[in-house]
Amino acid sequence: MTGARGVLDGYRVIDCSIAMAGPFAAQRLGDLGADVIKVEPTTGEWQRHAAAGGAAGNEINVSFLSLNRNKRSVSLDLKSDGGKAALHELIAGADVFLQNYRPGVAARLGVDYASLREINPSVVYVSISGYGEDGPYRDRPGQDLLLQAMSGAMYSAGRDGDEPSPAGQYLADAITASTAFEGVLAALLHRERTGEGQLVTVNMLDALTTLQMQELSVFTVGRKAQQRSAEPHAHVYIRAPYGVFETSDGYVALAFADLHELGRLIDEPAFEGWSSEVEGWTRRDEIHARTAAKLREATAAHWIATLGAAGMWIGPVNDYAKLVEDPQIVHNGTFIEYEHPTEGAVKTPGFPYRFSATPPQLYRGAPRVGEHTREVLAEAGFDADAIEALLVSGAARATDAAAAVAGVG
Repeated sequence: MTGARGVLDGYRVIDCSIAMAGPFAAQRLGDLGADVIKVEPTTGEWQRHAAAGGAAGNEINVSFLSLNRNKRSVSLDLKSDGGKAALHELIAGADVFLQNYRPGVAARLGVDYASLREINPSVVYVSISGYGEDGPYRDRPGQDLLLQAMSGAMYSAGRDGDEPSPAGQYLADAITASTAFEGVLAALLHRERTGEGQLVTVNMLDALTTLQMQELSVFTVGRKAQQRSAEPHAHVYIRAPYGVFETSDGYVALAFADLHELGRLIDEPAFEGWSSEVEGWTRRDEIHARTAAKLREATAAHWIATLGAAGMWIGPVNDYAKLVEDPQIVHNGTFIEYEHPTEGAVKTPGFPYRFSATPPQLYRGAPRVGEHTREVLAEAGFDADAIEALLVSGAARATDAAAAVAGVG
C-alpha cells in the first residue's frame, strides 16, 4: 500500500483499551488512516485470551482479530518504571490517547488525563467507562448484557409475558465504540481550530440510552408504554449461564458466572465438577434451566446482593419507567428537558459523550419544515428576491421562524 491511508493519515493514536468498546473505536480510527499504536501488557491484551464463541484461532483468536486491524502493537509493562517512561515518550508525540480502565486504574498507572496533559497539552484523551466517571454505579462491571438490561431495551421486543430478550449482538459495546469514535473526531476538529486538547469521557449506559432516541421519546414525550404483543417481533456465542432470568418478583441479567461458585450460592449441586469452559458450552440448555429454576425461589434484590457480593456479573432488568428514574441516569444528566415552540415540554435522551472544553449543548429543538430556509439561504449569499423566487416556484419552502428553545439563545 502506498500514499495517504485515509482522512486521518498523520494522526497518531495510543490505544490502551481492552475488550471491545475501546479497541473497536480505535480500529475505526485506524481504518480512516490514523497510526494506531496498541499498547498491550507483556502477556497480551485480555481479549487475546478470551475467544468469543470458542473461536480460538491459530495464534490470534477471532475476538482480538476482529477488533484490532490497522494497528501496530507495542507491549509494555505499565507497572514498571521503564514501561511507564516508554509510554510517556509515546504520549509526547501522540494526538489521541484512549483507555477504558476500571475507574481509578489510570491514575494509579500515572496515565490519567491530568498526568498526560502535563506531557502533551494538546492530546485528546478519551476515557470510556461502564456507567460514568463517578456516581452510584461507578464501580459496577460495565458488561454488555448488564447494560442492555439496564437500558430498558429488552422490553421493546419479544412476546408479551415472555422473558425480556437481549440483542443478539454486543450492542452496548458496539454503540459505545461508535460514540467514542465520534468524540475523538469532534475533539480533533476542535484542536485543529484552537490548538487545544481536552478530555472526552464516554460511558456505555448513556451511549445505549441515547441510541434509543426515538423509542424513549415515544415513552417520555408521547407517553406510550412498552406494550409487547402476544407474538414475538423479533447469543449463541456465549457460554451459559448468560441471559435474563425470572426471580420471584421480576428479572435479573446474569453473565459469565463461574459454575462452581454459582452452584454453591444458589444451592445447585449438579454444577459441582463442571467446567465453565467445557460444560458451559456443551450443556448450555441444562445450565440455563437449572439456574432459572433456582433463581425463581428468591427476589431479584436478593440475587443481585448475594451473587453480586461474590463478584458475579448480575444486574437489574429495567423497563423505561425504571430507567428514567434510575439514580445513575439522573446523576449523569442523561436526559434533557426543554420547552419546544410547538410540542411543549420535551424530555428526551441527551448527549452520549462529555467534553471538558467544548461540551455539547441544546441550541434548538427539532425544526419545522423550512423553518430556517430564509435564514440559511441568506447566509449562503442569496438576496431576498432570489429567495422569494425559489419559494414562489416551489423549489424551496419556508415556515415562519418559531421562538427559540426556552432558556437557550
